[in-house]
Amino acid sequence: MKAKITVLPGDGIGVEVAREGVAVLETVAATFGHTFEFQTKLIGGSALDAVDHPYPDDTRAACTSSDAVLLGAVGGPQYDNNPPAKKPETGLLALRNSLGAFANLRPVKMHDPLIDASPLKADIVRGTDMIIVRELLGGAYFGQPRSIDDERGLNTMVYTAPEVERIAHVAFKLAQGRKKKLHSIDKANVLESSQLWRKVVIRVAQDYPDVQLEHGLVDSCAMALVMRPTAYDVIVTENLFGDILSDEGAVLTGSLGLLPSASIGGPVGLYEPVHGSAPDIAGKGIANPLGTIASVALMLRHTFKLEKEAAIVETAISELLKEGYGTPDLKSQSKQVSTTEIGDIIRAKITAAK
Repeated sequence: MKAKITVLPGDGIGVEVAREGVAVLETVAATFGHTFEFQTKLIGGSALDAVDHPYPDDTRAACTSSDAVLLGAVGGPQYDNNPPAKKPETGLLALRNSLGAFANLRPVKMHDPLIDASPLKADIVRGTDMIIVRELLGGAYFGQPRSIDDERGLNTMVYTAPEVERIAHVAFKLAQGRKKKLHSIDKANVLESSQLWRKVVIRVAQDYPDVQLEHGLVDSCAMALVMRPTAYDVIVTENLFGDILSDEGAVLTGSLGLLPSASIGGPVGLYEPVHGSAPDIAGKGIANPLGTIASVALMLRHTFKLEKEAAIVETAISELLKEGYGTPDLKSQSKQVSTTEIGDIIRAKITAAK
């Protein structure tokens, strides 16, 4: 197959991990006979520094005309006091919106070799393997009106039935391909937007009689994630709750550096690791690229429909961890290697798997 991919390295370690993600895609293409065309553009702090805009028109045009986008990370402490329009994260929100990427998929999987790195006891976290499906373009992050002055801050949490329907369909279809169990998380005992959410999800469930649907409140879910994470397989929730719960879920695995994400639903998919730009370790060659490489696997699966290639990349990650390799954030791993060396090992395994 042929595809055009826009690469947005961004800031900090984003440059280093994105480089490894591209190299893995190049290896997949060479090994399995695909053609991937890459173009690199600015976003976030690097774009602010260059052209004083976190999401330049040139970047927007490249992303919206691509088949997929691979993002490194954005942000840095030097931008913390910038006005909202000049913050790197504003560029990220604009990117997601321009791509129509309304469904954020956050896999959370516990790899047995890293079980001692989890803050939870081994018998609680062992076997954790879930996907959190976060609605990405609605809720309090995008609702209007919104305002702030010295005495009052206002945000509006709003959802429409079509917005809930489309994210619910994504979640139910994922559940059909897994354990056929879906948890919908809301705050329907307090919020009208959540009451609509629950009503619409129940209606959509009629199209998926093979999926067991359970409802939960966000505060109860937050507690259950650290008490019995293996009870969950697919979780679907709104934007703000999904932001919080997916970060909580990410911590269960012992390192943010391992975890990927996919933002899909629009014409162009966005793939990125869940970690930040980590400016304190940028340029030292010790950043963990596995979250980015796992995001590449999600790109192969969800945008390009290359399930075999996606599974090979994920198997390579699992094998590498079983063999004891890791970057310094994976303190339990006996073979400490660099960012580039991790990429080299993954690429060798992909080539050998043909």
